[in-house]
Amino acid sequence: MTPREFFENLEQYFIDVISEKRHEPKDMLISALLFGLSRFYRRAVQFRLWLYDKRIIRNRAIGCLVVSIGNLTCGGTGKTPIVEVFAKTLSHKGRKVAVLSRGYRSRERSIFTKLKQKFLSKKREIPPKVVSDGQNLLLDSNFAGDEPYMLASNLKNVVVLVDKDRVKSGLYAIEEFQTDTLILDDGFQYLDLKPHINIMLVDSTAPFHNHHVLPRGLLREPIKNVRRADYIFLTKSNGGNHLRHIKAFLRKHNRRAEIIECCHKPLYLEDVYEKGKRKDLDFLKGKQIAALSAIASPKSFEAFLEDLGSDIVCHRRFADHHRFRQQEIIDFINESKRKNAKIIVTTEKDAVRMPRLDRRDIPIYFMRVEIDIISGQESFEKSIERICFL
Repeated sequence: MTPREFFENLEQYFIDVISEKRHEPKDMLISALLFGLSRFYRRAVQFRLWLYDKRIIRNRAIGCLVVSIGNLTCGGTGKTPIVEVFAKTLSHKGRKVAVLSRGYRSRERSIFTKLKQKFLSKKREIPPKVVSDGQNLLLDSNFAGDEPYMLASNLKNVVVLVDKDRVKSGLYAIEEFQTDTLILDDGFQYLDLKPHINIMLVDSTAPFHNHHVLPRGLLREPIKNVRRADYIFLTKSNGGNHLRHIKAFLRKHNRRAEIIECCHKPLYLEDVYEKGKRKDLDFLKGKQIAALSAIASPKSFEAFLEDLGSDIVCHRRFADHHRFRQQEIIDFINESKRKNAKIIVTTEKDAVRMPRLDRRDIPIYFMRVEIDIISGQESFEKSIERICFL
């Protein structure tokens, strides 16, 4: 077992504990310990926010439009497609856009590369990683991180940068690429850079997990901090009656933010290894398929496949952001064949982490999705234009 696999298994264990899927005495003891730690973490988070509110720690305004898109929970809200459509729409409206990502679980530069950039560059700071300069894809998913790589692959004329210090990467985008609009990917908790528009996403199928902050729950900060949002997007909405209760709950904490309902709409299937080779969604109807995923909400993905008429004969779920090994894919292909699956379907985010294969006994496709507004009469693009061009 590699160190990454060990930590993935450990992560999954703790997720099972906080989701109350484990009930052994030792698990209950760990749950109680996590609850105590979460109380401490909650106070630390609120103290940090107080320091920014009182201007003891000052955030930076860097002279261009900054749109922050993020959430309160750890993953699973469908953030990347929303970042993509914001970037695409703003670019089409004439903005010079850069997406700033922290590059979660991306591979760090080597020490040699860091030293080379530090001492041979005219600048004293090590520059951010440039995933895309708006024209060319410059890094693979290993170094970029799967979400920045996916964004860079799908966005033309949009710069994608990766750095934990997004003030630095924002200034770099302005200086080197003359950008006038910055989108903070996963920016709700990033307080160093002052946003003009703060957009928070809420998964309507599981809004706030168990309402506990880390490490007893999956909240990054207390629910009351919904008040910082200017707009709230309810993702994965289906128009059900439960949305009324979610909206009422959100209104208790934020009376000014507009709440917009949206859903992830499947578009087509595309071959993982043959770019541009696509199939209509009707291709899934009545087919026996195998589902492969390494995302925070695999059930939502599998529900899409079933709603499209497919018969999932086997599935495999890995930890979120898992980087697939070739042998893992081959083993899953063999399992899929034994269960008579005709194709393997994965997510677009997972597809960028797929290794090259010498043999492909079963076609492997990813499902491309887009965002669709379901509340009101306007399109998603119209809502973005209204939000960003007031």
